[in-house]
Amino acid sequence: MEIVQDKVKVFALGGLDEIGKNLYVVEVNEKIFVLDTGLKQPDEDMLGVDAVIPDFAYLVENKSRIAGIFLTQGHDEHMGAIAQLLSVVNVPVYGTRLTMALVEDAILDSELDIKKCKLYKIRDENEMFFSGVKVSIFRTTHSIPGTVGVAIHTTSGVIVYTSDFVFNHNAMGHYQTNYGKIAEIAKEGVLCLLSESVNAASPGHTVTGDTLSYKLGEIFSRTDGRIICSLYSSDLHRIQMVVDMTVKHNRKLAILGRKMQRLVDIAVKMGYLKIPKSVLMSLQFRNEKNPNNMSDLVVITTGNRYEPFNALGRMVKGHDRFVRIEKSDTIVVATPPILGVETKAASTLDMLYRTKANVVAIDKSLLPTSHASIEDLKMMMSLFKPSYIMPVNGEYRHLIAHAKVAQTKGYDLENVIILNNGEIALFDQGQFSISAESIEASEVLVDGLGVGDVGTVVIRDRQMLSNDGVVVVVVNLDRKTKKVLSGPEIISRGYVYDHSDKALFAEVKNIVLGILNEKIVGKSLSCSWQDLRYEMREKIGKYLYGKTRHRPIVIPIIEELQIQK
Repeated sequence: MEIVQDKVKVFALGGLDEIGKNLYVVEVNEKIFVLDTGLKQPDEDMLGVDAVIPDFAYLVENKSRIAGIFLTQGHDEHMGAIAQLLSVVNVPVYGTRLTMALVEDAILDSELDIKKCKLYKIRDENEMFFSGVKVSIFRTTHSIPGTVGVAIHTTSGVIVYTSDFVFNHNAMGHYQTNYGKIAEIAKEGVLCLLSESVNAASPGHTVTGDTLSYKLGEIFSRTDGRIICSLYSSDLHRIQMVVDMTVKHNRKLAILGRKMQRLVDIAVKMGYLKIPKSVLMSLQFRNEKNPNNMSDLVVITTGNRYEPFNALGRMVKGHDRFVRIEKSDTIVVATPPILGVETKAASTLDMLYRTKANVVAIDKSLLPTSHASIEDLKMMMSLFKPSYIMPVNGEYRHLIAHAKVAQTKGYDLENVIILNNGEIALFDQGQFSISAESIEASEVLVDGLGVGDVGTVVIRDRQMLSNDGVVVVVVNLDRKTKKVLSGPEIISRGYVYDHSDKALFAEVKNIVLGILNEKIVGKSLSCSWQDLRYEMREKIGKYLYGKTRHRPIVIPIIEELQIQK
C-alpha cells in the first residue's frame, strides 16, 4: 500500500531579514505547529516603543488548526511575545522548565488569567503526537539553560528547527547538547533544516571557554573598590561567573533592574543559578547619607540590546536611583555591542572614560556570542544531513552567508531556501517549491499595554518632538461675536531658537491673527474649525522652518468662550 505523502508548508511571521521576533510556522496537512513567539527590541528612533512583535492575524484566523506553540528557549527574541499571542489565541504552549517558568512570569505580568492558559512542561526525551504527527525535541547548547530544537515528523521527512546553538563539548548539565537524540532524528531522514544565521559569517567554531572567567579573576584580585559589571540579562552563564567571583573574593552582590531581578529569582529557585543568600543585598535609594558606594560591593546591571548602555549612562549622569559612578569605581563592560548598537555603545564608553573611573571594556574575543559560527553550522548540517536548508534568524546578509556555508558542504543553491517573512515554502511529495500565495507578516508595535496602537504617524510625531520640540498657539474667541478675547499666546517646549528674538513669535502671532481676520466673516467662520487649525499649522510650520530650519509640532488651540453679561 502506497503511503500518502503529507503536504507541508513552512513560513515565517518573523525572524527573516531581522534579528529577533522569531516565529516560524510548519503546517502539516491541516495542522499548524508554531515554533517560537519572539519579540524584537525597538530601534532607537522608535521613540516610546517597548517592543516589536509579529502580526498574529494569520494565527487568529486559523486558531482552530493550531496544535500548539513550541518554545525553544527563554530569551525574549524567542518567547517574549507569548503573552500577546495568548491574549488572542488560547492554545497549548510547550517548553522546558526554565522557559515555561519565564512564560508564567510574563503571563502574570500581563492582564491574562494564567488559570485559563494551557501550559505544558516538557523534557528533551519527550515525544508528542498530534493527529498522527510526531513532535520531538532535542537539547542544544546556548547561553541560557533549557534551550532545545524542535523536530516535526512528517511522511515526507522531518522538519527540524535548531533555534540558537553552539557546539561546546565541555558544556555540562543543562547546557549539554543531546547528540544521541539528534542522531535518532537524523535516521528518519530530515527534509528541511531551519538553522540560525546571526553568526553565519564568522569563521571557525564559536568558542565558549573559560577565558572570561580568568579575566574576571584578574580584575577582582586587583580591585579594592566597588565593581560595576554590565552584562546582558539573557546570559545566565556569564552572570554565574560574576556571582562566583563575588563569592570567592568575599564581596556583596546587588542586581539592578526589575526584570533582571525576576529572572534571577526564577533561575535561583529552579537551581539554574547558584547565589548564596548571604551574598545578595538590596540597595536603598541613593542619597548623600547613603551613596551605595561600599568598597566590597559588586553591582550587576543588565538588560537587552541598548538597555545595559542606557543604565550605565544614567549612572554617569547621576540619574540612576541606586548608583552614581565615581572615580574610585571599576566598571567592567562585558556587553559587546550587537548589531545596530555600536554607536550607542561607543558613546557610553566615552562617557564612562570621562568619569576617570577604571573602565575595563572586555575584548569581544573573550565575549563570543552563543550563536553558531561557520564550523558549527557545518557540523549541524553533517549531523542531520537535510535535503533542504532554510536559513532563519538573521538579517538578509546573514541568510546569504549561511547559504554560502551550505554550498561549501556540497549543497546546490536550489536546495537552500531563502525567504522573506510571509513567503511560503511548499513541500509536496518531498519536492520543494515557493507558493504563489503569501501571508501578511507586518510588524506590530507595543507601547506599554497598547499593542498595535502605535503607527508610523505616531512614531514620526514623537521623532519630531524629540528633535524639534513643540509650539502651542492658544487663542480665545467670543462665542457670539467671534472676536479675539485673548491671545494669541505662544508656548514653546524643546524648540531651539534665540529667546532674545521676540520678533520670531511676534510674527507667529501676526500669522494667526491674519488667518482669523480672513476666515471670520461677520459672526461666523467661512470654514470648519478643522480647516482653520490645519491652515494655522501649515503657515506657522513653514514660517518657523524658513527662519530656523527646525520643524516643531505646531498645535493650535482655539477656544470659544461665553461672555456673561
